[in-house]
Amino acid sequence: MAKMTLEDLRKMREEKKKVLERRDVAENDIVVIIGMGTCGIAAGAKKTLEAFLDEVEKKKLGQITVKQTGCMGLCYVEPTIEVKVPGMPDTIYGRVDGDVARSIVNDHIIQRKLVNDHLFDKPSRDIVKG
Repeated sequence: MAKMTLEDLRKMREEKKKVLERRDVAENDIVVIIGMGTCGIAAGAKKTLEAFLDEVEKKKLGQITVKQTGCMGLCYVEPTIEVKVPGMPDTIYGRVDGDVARSIVNDHIIQRKLVNDHLFDKPSRDIVKG
């Protein structure tokens, strides 16, 4: 294995720092949770996560927290993503590949429209009139 230079280590630190900052919920309004249980990973959740992070970075959306969780209990529609956007119902999307992940960023997060073709759960508290 080749030795790493100090510059290589600094570059790696900056890359990992960005990933860790993306997981910090404290200052962010929008939270995206990606199911990374065994079933999700087997269905392609790692590629979904990469596509989602890539689109968020490309659109320069700094107010989004991206977190990982275990199985969400929707194994039959993996990979799954839960999206929490203020003013919208907490929503779970299923069968989310890279293209759908990009659509969720552009449609749900930016334009505030649900991606109906992949919508699998919208909690009832969001549709009950209070």
